[in-house]
Amino acid sequence: MIVTRFAPSPTGYLHLGHAYSALFAEAQARKADGRFLLRIEDIDTARCRPEYEAAIIEDLSWLGLKWDGSIRRQSDHTDDYQAALSRLERMGVTYPCFCSRKEIAAAASAPHGPVRVYPGTCRNRTPQDRFDRILAGQPYAVRLNVEAGLARTGPLAWQDRIAGIVPATPEREGDPVIARRDTPTSYHLSVTVDDHLQGITLVTRGEDLFAATHVHRLLQGLLGYETPEYHHHPLLKNVDGVRLSKRDGAVAVRALRERGSRSDEVRAMCSWPTASTP
Repeated sequence: MIVTRFAPSPTGYLHLGHAYSALFAEAQARKADGRFLLRIEDIDTARCRPEYEAAIIEDLSWLGLKWDGSIRRQSDHTDDYQAALSRLERMGVTYPCFCSRKEIAAAASAPHGPVRVYPGTCRNRTPQDRFDRILAGQPYAVRLNVEAGLARTGPLAWQDRIAGIVPATPEREGDPVIARRDTPTSYHLSVTVDDHLQGITLVTRGEDLFAATHVHRLLQGLLGYETPEYHHHPLLKNVDGVRLSKRDGAVAVRALRERGSRSDEVRAMCSWPTASTP
């Protein structure tokens, strides 16, 4: 049975791009007589707001979406992420990174050319150096040692409905952050754990997250999880060809509602067929 999900972060109101992604995920489940789940990715306590979560749920209902079962909120499941992180640490495929954003930015503008991924500055610190820094209270993030991880898993691949069989090359993304000192997870780790625990068989999301899937495939291999099928759909864009995003002030579904738009009209704006659209 196909199980899909929509997993917004309540850091702002739902915009048309989100609405399209949610409608797309639900449709994939319904046409296969499967299940569609809703997950709230609210692990970023500094940016997430309860009022945004309430608005997202209300707007999804107004659009006619119906999800199966209860809503999973990441903030209620930190123990799950901590358990996965502890497993990775015991495997020896993580390390603390003490680099500040300023230091990483400096490395990215080094004379020998731009570095688009983390250069691995802290990967080879000695155990004693790491211990002393942690004992001194120096802030740090936990990074996944991709090279060490791949040495354990061997070659990996995943299936995408558009791209076909994709060889996993997480090394292109560098060593990603999977937790911070005050947060036992990151997007990469939490989404991988959540998809496993919720039994997701088809991950539908925007093509802007295609690169992240390489990292998620490595985490799945290390943690012994089944790998779902993926469908990275095109993104909705504005008249200038720029993808819709909160950062760029994409039109919110709530704003359209307040202007008097009907739900079928908003669904049509998402290029989504409605009952009145042939």
